This record gives sequence, structure tokens and C-alpha cells, in this order.
Amino acid sequence: MTALTARITGLPWWGQVALAALAGATGALAHAPFDLAPFILVPLVAAGLIAHRARSATRAAWGGAALGFGYFAATLTWILEPFQVDAAVTGWMAPFALALLALGLGGFWAAALGFARWAGGGPVAFVASLAGVEMLRAYVLTGFPWATPPQALVDGLAGQGLALLGPHGMMLALTGGAALILHVRSSIVSAAVTVAATATILVPPQSAPSPMTPTIVRLIQPNAPQHEKWDPARIPIFVNRQIDYTAAGPVPDLVLLPETALPYVADNAQHVFDILAEAARGAPVVLGIQRRDAQNAYYNSLVMLNPQGQVTARYDKHHLVPFGEYMPAQWLFRHVNAGGLAARASGGYASGPGPRLLDLGPLGRALPLICYEVVFAHNVGGAPTRPTVLMNLTNDAWFGARSGPQQHLAQARMRAIEQGLPMLRAANTGISAVIDPKGRVLDALALNTAGYLDVALPAAAAPTAYARTGDAPYAILLLLTGVALVLRRSRARRAQGIDDDASAA
Repeated sequence: MTALTARITGLPWWGQVALAALAGATGALAHAPFDLAPFILVPLVAAGLIAHRARSATRAAWGGAALGFGYFAATLTWILEPFQVDAAVTGWMAPFALALLALGLGGFWAAALGFARWAGGGPVAFVASLAGVEMLRAYVLTGFPWATPPQALVDGLAGQGLALLGPHGMMLALTGGAALILHVRSSIVSAAVTVAATATILVPPQSAPSPMTPTIVRLIQPNAPQHEKWDPARIPIFVNRQIDYTAAGPVPDLVLLPETALPYVADNAQHVFDILAEAARGAPVVLGIQRRDAQNAYYNSLVMLNPQGQVTARYDKHHLVPFGEYMPAQWLFRHVNAGGLAARASGGYASGPGPRLLDLGPLGRALPLICYEVVFAHNVGGAPTRPTVLMNLTNDAWFGARSGPQQHLAQARMRAIEQGLPMLRAANTGISAVIDPKGRVLDALALNTAGYLDVALPAAAAPTAYARTGDAPYAILLLLTGVALVLRRSRARRAQGIDDDASAA
């Protein structure tokens, strides 16, 4: 490691930046569709090296920016897909969207490594800085924690640590492992730490099958491509397909349809509600649909229908997708007409009041999460009381057919592990799945497949340590560590000033 470090630091500055971007892009191999999880150590070790060996805080920040840009640009290529749904209007925006997103997220890593180098470049500064900005990334400007490094761990034994530590505690553990690999003086010990970390990432968790409840849930996947979903000529095909799947086979205990399953506003959908209720033959139905309130505000919602087709419960999505479901800085975009941005700024969804539970009667209480909401651990932890099941309705047709839906599923699995709760996931084009409290996919419908799945609901496990604590302990720890690093740096500068004055005298 020492010899390799010397060779890297001997490169010209531009070569180091290019190598940092390559190391970041290598980290994308840890995520779907590749799922080569140990590669997540590459950008983390590279980050530690930059923080420790960069000639200045400014150089470290540039290295962090390059590292983050490479990592996020390679991991988040699915962000190109939504712009291709209406390619004639928005297709030109796709490369700019990916580049700007990667630059913005890379800016967090730039700040982390610049601060870590400014604070001395030691392992504590590196671990606290990178873990700290990853926590900030989950909250700042409504947050975007997609592709956080712990996301790569869901298949391995290390992923079970999410139940104990949550995503931000696991980020501390991952960066701590990278620091050990980089800073231990013995190459033999460094190799041993690398092998141990790789093993815990690769080895699948060994545990008994989850206990199952007698409840049978039907997950329906209509497979409506996004460019056809709202086509008047195709709407009857997808609606009738869902009605037919609801009526098929034995009667389940609950029928679950995906996000915006019906292409209507709820006010105008009673005739379809009646048909679905009849098809369900007494089973309650939960489905996604748009809703309009008395002030003409629109919501991305889900409703629960009783056997008579009446809406008995409703949830309005509260964590909306910026630029997708609403336009931030509307005052600006109303004056920008490129690609229909002015029209988009005037539309969009209103935000619901926050997390709430659906009372499913004998089936328990469900926490609904519509699409993007499942990405946020604190959305799940923000439930008013502990649910018995997590319920994710989504339309992943926006995300394409490769990495996007698979990475979205990985995050749903993270939430199940963190809370010790089963997850029911109904997706328009896939991947619909039942996930147990260990994050294991027990059954699923493949991408771009129309069909339905009757699944037994896994029983909830005991509340996990992370379910009890949430993010607060890590926020406090990282804040105190950051303050201590600033104070130490200030003392060191004052002491240096005194020494310089004494030398001058």
C-alpha cells in the first residue's frame, strides 16, 4: 500500500484528478446491475488517500469532486431514462441532468475531503467528514441519498448491520474500514483487514427463514410503459389488465396495485373503483391514483377501497421528487421556457402532510411509501407509531429497465432491514416483490413483465436498534467530532503563531 501510495502521489496533479474520477467510477460496480459489492471499497480508500496525502485542502477538494463525480455519474446513469419518455421535448436535457447531478453530489465529497485535509488529514477527520456529508446528502434540499455506499451491502452479511446502525452508522463503519486499510503500518495487517471487509460484504447472511403470517397479499404489475401509460388508446388495456388480475384465482386477503395505477383523478374514478371492488370479491384494494382537493391542488396519492368500492383511507405523498413532481424555484423557471420548463413550474403536485398509517383491520397497520419516499430512512422512521408492514407503491417505468429499478429495490430492502419489518412492493413495470425483515426478496415479478403474485406476508420482527434510535445519535456524534476537529485545528494554528513569534524574537 505504501509503494502504491507513493506512485499515485508522484503523478502530476491532473493525473491524480483523472485517477480519482476513475476510482469513483469503479465504485459503480458495487451497485446494480453489477452487484460486485467489494468494489465499494475502492472509492472509499481513494477518498482516504486524498484526504491524507493531498498537498492542500484545495487539492483535496478537487480530488473529492473528481472522485464523487466519477462515482455518481457512473452509478446514476438511470437518470437519463426519464428524459427519454418524451425525447423530442426533453431528450436534450438528459446528459446535462446527469452531469449536473453528478457535479452537485460530487460537491458533497469535495467539501468532505477538503475539510478532512484542512483538519489534518488523519483517519478521524476523514471518517467523520465523509460520513457527515453522506448524512447531509440525505437531508439538504429535501435530500437525495440514492447510491449511498451502504446501499451496496444489502446482499451480504455486512448489510445486516443496517438493523443495528442504520445507513449513517454503516457509512461510519465503511469509512472506518477504509481508514484501517489505508493507515495500518503493516502490509500484512492491511491485507487482512481488506480480506475481512470483503468477506463480510460478500458472505450472505445465515439465518432461519422468516416466520410467515397466514395473510395472502396479491401484488399486481400491469407493465405499462411510461410513454404508453397515458395514451388514450392504451389506457383500457392496462386498466382491464389490472381488473382481470384482481379477479383471477383464489381470493386474497389484500390486493395491492402500483403508483398511479389508474390514469384518472380520484373524483372521476368511482366507476372503476366499483369494478375493482367487485373483482376483488370482498378483499380490500389499495391502489395509487391522482387526487384533486377543493382548492384544485393535485396530489400523488393512494386510496384503500372497501368491498363496496368506497374509499375508506387515503394517503398523499409528502416527499416529492424535485423537477419530477414539482419545480423548485418556481419564480425562476416560470421565466425559462426551454423544454416546457415554464409550464412545468406552474403545475406539479402538492405535498401531503407527512407519514401516516393505513389501518388494514385484521391485517395490521401499513406505512405507505410512494415511489421515491422509500429512498429515505428517516421517512420510514418518521411513522407516528410502529407499523406491521411497509407498503411501497411505485412506477419504476420512469427509471428504465436496468440499474434504476434494481437500485430502487435495493433501497426498499435497506428499509426492511433497518426497521425489522416486511415490505410489500407493487411496481408498474417491476420489480414487484415481497421482502422479509432481513431484506431478503422472497418472491418477485421480473422487470417488464405483466402479471400478479400471491404472496404470504412475513411476520414483523422485533424493533431493531436503529428503529429505536433513528439518526439522532449519529448526527450528534458527527457534529461533536466536527466541532472538535475545528477546535483542534484552531489551537494548532495559534500554537504555530506563538512559535513563529518566538522564533522571530
